[in-house]
Amino acid sequence: MTPADRHLVIFAKAPRLGRVKTRLARDIGAVAAWSFYRHGLDTLARRLAADRRWRCWLAVSPDTALWTGQRWPVGCDLISQGDGDLGQRMARVAAVLPPGPVVIVGADVPDITRDHAAAVFQALGDHDAVFGPAPDGGYWLVGLRRRPRFVDPFRGVRWSSPHALADTRGNCPVHWRVAELETLEDVDDGAAYRRHRRPATSADPP
Repeated sequence: MTPADRHLVIFAKAPRLGRVKTRLARDIGAVAAWSFYRHGLDTLARRLAADRRWRCWLAVSPDTALWTGQRWPVGCDLISQGDGDLGQRMARVAAVLPPGPVVIVGADVPDITRDHAAAVFQALGDHDAVFGPAPDGGYWLVGLRRRPRFVDPFRGVRWSSPHALADTRGNCPVHWRVAELETLEDVDDGAAYRRHRRPATSADPP
């Protein structure tokens, strides 16, 4: 399998003031939330696109942001998310990409590293799906082997709820082999933002 056969997809909204991280904006202000998202997206995309072990994509929303002059991070191919809820959009992207395993991550998880991506692609060698759990019951990453074909595990999931991961895992065929990575937190509110920015101390775990 060549790097072109491994697809790492960052789901991203066009970083427009007042349109991104609205929950976070209620706690820290719209400008600060917009700046955090824009900087985080640029940093994450550069970090992941620099690794030649996979092909990096940005799945963008709204679709019009593909051709309206929006500045996107370099190094990633662009694809539109399409319409529908999060599950419908992830299923669409996973269904239309070229053959090979697909890994989807969000743009608001600053701690994602290239080692995380490498680990999930390795796990997909003998697993059908891989999840990165989040503390709120959702997940920050999903990887799908898509072999011999793509099976949609996202139907009927209760998004933005403590049941999102359990619902998605419950949709997986019973014969699937499923793995999980470590738990990471997306930055959705002021508390998560402060935890992300808190400097490490000697009392912190490594």
